[in-house]
Amino acid sequence: MNDIFPHKIATSLGLTDRQVKQTLALLDEGATIPFISRYRKEATGGLDEVQVEAVKDRYEKLKETGRRKETILSTIEGQGKLTSELRQRIEACWDNTELEDIYLPYKPKRKTRAEAARQKGLDPLATLLMLQREAHPETRAQAFVKGEVKDAADALKGACDIIAERVNEDERARQMVRGAFSRQAVISAKVIKGKEEAADKYRDYFETSDSLKRCSSHRLLAMRRGEAEGLLKVSISPDDEDCSARLERQFVRGDNACSRYVAEAVHDAYKRLLKPSIETEFAASSKERADDEAIQVFVSNLRQLLLAPPLGQKRVMGIDPGFRTGCKVVCLDAQGNLLHNENIYPHLPVNKPKEATQKLQKMVEAYKIEAIAVGNGTASRETEDFLKRVRFGRDVQVFVVSEQGASVYSASKLARGEFPNYDVTVRGAVSIARRLMDPLAELVKIDPKSIGVGQYQHDVDQVKLKKSLDQTVESCVNQVGVNLNTASSHLLAYVSGLGPQLAQNIVDYRTEHGAFTSRKELLKVPRMGAKSFEQCAGFLRIAGGANPLDNTAVHPESYGIVEQMARDLTCTVDELIADKEMRLRIQLERYVNDKVGMPTLKDILRELDKPGRDPRGPIKVFEFAPDVRTIDDLTEGMELPGIVSNITKFGAFVDIGIKENGLVHLSQLAARYVSDPSEVVFIHQHVRVKVLQVDKIRKRISLTMREVSQENN
Repeated sequence: MNDIFPHKIATSLGLTDRQVKQTLALLDEGATIPFISRYRKEATGGLDEVQVEAVKDRYEKLKETGRRKETILSTIEGQGKLTSELRQRIEACWDNTELEDIYLPYKPKRKTRAEAARQKGLDPLATLLMLQREAHPETRAQAFVKGEVKDAADALKGACDIIAERVNEDERARQMVRGAFSRQAVISAKVIKGKEEAADKYRDYFETSDSLKRCSSHRLLAMRRGEAEGLLKVSISPDDEDCSARLERQFVRGDNACSRYVAEAVHDAYKRLLKPSIETEFAASSKERADDEAIQVFVSNLRQLLLAPPLGQKRVMGIDPGFRTGCKVVCLDAQGNLLHNENIYPHLPVNKPKEATQKLQKMVEAYKIEAIAVGNGTASRETEDFLKRVRFGRDVQVFVVSEQGASVYSASKLARGEFPNYDVTVRGAVSIARRLMDPLAELVKIDPKSIGVGQYQHDVDQVKLKKSLDQTVESCVNQVGVNLNTASSHLLAYVSGLGPQLAQNIVDYRTEHGAFTSRKELLKVPRMGAKSFEQCAGFLRIAGGANPLDNTAVHPESYGIVEQMARDLTCTVDELIADKEMRLRIQLERYVNDKVGMPTLKDILRELDKPGRDPRGPIKVFEFAPDVRTIDDLTEGMELPGIVSNITKFGAFVDIGIKENGLVHLSQLAARYVSDPSEVVFIHQHVRVKVLQVDKIRKRISLTMREVSQENN
């Protein structure tokens, strides 16, 4: 590790050098981010997952810059142009933009106009012009008329091409233009002539201009998507006249014939080289910022979706509703295993409600169903209403569940592996039922991009998006913890320190030897070494095992501390967990040592207070307005219950029980100023909204939450 890295990272993130050094050391040892943030607080000074990830990212970027510097130094040295001063400057530089500016004059070039002019021997003429002392440059240019140089005008033109390239490669000039772009740049979009009809969905961008630094991410990404589809022309530009004038002041000294040639070359440099180059930079950097913002929205939404309250281990009926093909019904046991499946036809055109009622009543009784999950797609409202009219011999709650991505899962290799003898309709209904039982365990099986909570997810950097979403899934899985004896290999793969192979080994061991009775037994799993055990053990739970600590987030390395606490209070660990008064007598200071500090001890005490707790909270039943079924039922001013289905930077989409979701614009989320919708709403939140406007032609619904009471939601 470069000794300068920790200090640079610490300075940029507002951390101490020690925090960064310790974090990097743990990462280099193979520790995962969830493990570091949860079990190594003393070492890192209490850094959370976001901070540890930031340290890791900055470290990777610095290493990448270091590799780039090695390439640059090697290239310049190969040209025989690497002076000690230039080497020192490159080695001291850690800003990528500045580094590329330093390298630009030495960067191997394709056949440019300036390079062609240099090969004709016109470099000295360019230098002479730039000195701006020669009264008759045309006369001096005659000396260069030879070979491929036809006449003095041709010589002067080639010299100006060389000057233009020098201007383009001048660091001060590039920084000046960069500064102008930063302050003044405007991003403009125009529809390509003749493409108006095909580009109708981009009508808002047919003739538009925005300040680049104030352009919202969704607008920028929409423009770039239109550009990628060949429908819009998008450009970024500062004040061209101002930039040209500034460059002229930098390079043009005097008012003579040479100066006029230099001025001409400067304007050419700006228009042909500098502006396109810096525009490309700003196009990339603005797209990267928009990507980051869109990815952050996606990550936030996904986290909320994955951490949605679970129903828990109940016997559930899942229904994938439909009209013509009927409703596919499945019955699952409390562990999510498929017990039974069949079709019912309560709706038109088949219309057999009596038969459907009898079938449902028999299934509920036979499989002791405790709750019903209904997918929220086609025929959802009708199926929900039908179920409420059916009388069951037991208390059965009905929940409407998002089925986004269920079809993707049902056709996947994973689903075929789980249910090789059943078709996609059965698998889809099972997924709907399992989402009610445990959203996290089921949704990890689906590509997050198919879950329907993103913003322009197909337009952003796909590598960066996948990395961020995978990290989010891993974070959520480890935050909640995983039942070692019921989790699928797919869910286990996201546990700290495991991965697909070890996860499958755990499932295979469980199948062969039965349920795990202790965390220690994990060490018998093939390829489970001490390091992997250290990283994963605290995130795996064993309910009802011999050691009650195995069902908590207390790490096995800390069991001795809890046992010592129990001995000091002359009780067992079970009694310590059961007796709050006894726990209040624990003096944590007594257990501090060189490896364990107060952060870990406080975490242990919190776990003893609520062993095996699920951080996701209780699930709530929700009902849509019974008299609203289609967009035609909506009227302005109507108040309705709804569920937040997606959040973007410009507002929140709300499911009000019809095919089309309504939009609560950012300005309509609250009576106060709101800069970020996530300040006010979260995914799957139950809200009340008022209808502001209904556009039946474009199928758009504008909603408001301003001055609408949100009590009991």
